[in-house]
Amino acid sequence: QVQLVESGGGRVQPGGSLTVSCAASGFTFSNYYMSWVRQAPGKGPQWLSGITSGGSITYYADSVKGRFTISRDNAKNTLFLQLNNLKPEDTALYYCARVAPLQGWKIDYWGQGTQVTVSS
Repeated sequence: QVQLVESGGGRVQPGGSLTVSCAASGFTFSNYYMSWVRQAPGKGPQWLSGITSGGSITYYADSVKGRFTISRDNAKNTLFLQLNNLKPEDTALYYCARVAPLQGWKIDYWGQGTQVTVSS
């Protein structure tokens, strides 16, 4: 079955950096677009970034463009999100998500999330 397992979250000071990872299994990872989504306390999910199956094209929400970088290693079935210049408002649960084929950026599977807390 499809499994997406995030890791790498933690507490970081404002201005700091962190890289979160997602280990994928149960499907042919290299065939799928992937996304990162976050959810802050009391708020709805926010799409952050997406990447094509081969990794050559990336997309970002305006709120994180220039600060976050999405990448993937298809040989290791792993998705990454590098978070730089973190702000307190970046505090959220960060989810890895598989994009459903041929349906825009609609998500068909989510991971369990990894917590990122930005606080001094």
